Amino acid sequence: MSPTFSSLTIRNYRIYFTGALVSNIGTWIGRVAQDWLVLTVLTNRSSEALGIVTGLQFLPFILLAPWTGMLADRFPKRQILAVTQTALALSSLMTGVLVLTGTAELWMIYLLALFTGVATAVDNPARQAFVSEMVPRERIANAVSLNSASFNAGRLIGPGVAGLVIAVSGTGIAFVLNTLTFVAVLIALAMMNPRDLRPAPVTRGRGAIREGLRYVRHRPDIVLVMVLVFVLGTFGMNFQITMALMATQVFHKGAGEYGLLGSIMAIGSLSAALLSARRPNPRLRTLLVALTGFVVATAALSLAPSYLTFALALIPTGLAALTALTTANAMVQLRVEPFMRGRVMALYMAIFMGGTPIGSPIIGWIGDVFGARWTIAIGTIAVGLTLVAVAIWMRAHENVRVTFESHRRPRFRVTTAQPSETMPEAVR
Repeated sequence: MSPTFSSLTIRNYRIYFTGALVSNIGTWIGRVAQDWLVLTVLTNRSSEALGIVTGLQFLPFILLAPWTGMLADRFPKRQILAVTQTALALSSLMTGVLVLTGTAELWMIYLLALFTGVATAVDNPARQAFVSEMVPRERIANAVSLNSASFNAGRLIGPGVAGLVIAVSGTGIAFVLNTLTFVAVLIALAMMNPRDLRPAPVTRGRGAIREGLRYVRHRPDIVLVMVLVFVLGTFGMNFQITMALMATQVFHKGAGEYGLLGSIMAIGSLSAALLSARRPNPRLRTLLVALTGFVVATAALSLAPSYLTFALALIPTGLAALTALTTANAMVQLRVEPFMRGRVMALYMAIFMGGTPIGSPIIGWIGDVFGARWTIAIGTIAVGLTLVAVAIWMRAHENVRVTFESHRRPRFRVTTAQPSETMPEAVR
């Protein structure tokens, strides 16, 4: 089998991957349906309301991160996933029922978004750490990239399906369809052979949360990755909002064209995930190059003069963004001890997705005051300035030099003047 898909030779991972792919398609159907419901049914195209809904979904990542990571390290991850996937299915079903019965109000969607956020906050660290129990260490980077490929295959298919379903049957049916796809994950979890899993040592006793925070604080290589991911997630990855605003306010398109944008972006994202699956050793240089590409691509995106050029610019944007995220995720997973992985991944996801409650209302406010294009441009500026600051900090504190070479083919070069004791892994 091709190295790109090597983790699929493992039965448990192959079963999990299949169920997750079906669920990911449903997740994107649900996301598009929720955005469309808030933006066009429950409000008069209010970007602020859309930002609040998105923020409420991700707020629990910040508030619950220490506890969700502890849960992932203390209890069997497969059982945690069964509970959280059931809770997410119920949330989607309840939303669908409210819409179909004509009783949905904005405050109800706010509450359901918060409930979904709590379930997802518990689900994510367990799901991220579960990868290392299904595959051996040498295939962790490949499995992380294939998970991203699955997520973005869902993004490729789901928004287009959502646009068609909403146009034909309305948002209520889209939520019901999303509910049904969660069953695929529950079936996959039930079919897995627990004897073939490689569970990490279980953490017991008090002080587990403080131990996890102390572990990360003394790992500058992990802190560096988390800083980059925080800025990217807070200001750059709000496409759930920005694409909706650009489609409705700038290009004056309907549900079908809006759903299509998500599928087009997924072409780049899926390509990035498959390319990342071929790289066994994620490197800081790859992360820096990807973030630089993101700055260039989103700058073009914010200036796109037409719907067509905007759609085409989404492809390199998705490519750069997903390359950065898969590289960062794999770097963190491979650099932590197995007994710490749940807590560290919970903190990682809190840093990445927990920034959304900060960024989403800001992005929504910027859209209302300055226009939809600035909701994208703010991410371009924030990520660009952070890259400059990180390069200066690394050179001053870690004996690391980041240079840009333009001869032959443009590329970043990350070197150390002397071996660093505090960041040996991150610069290789």
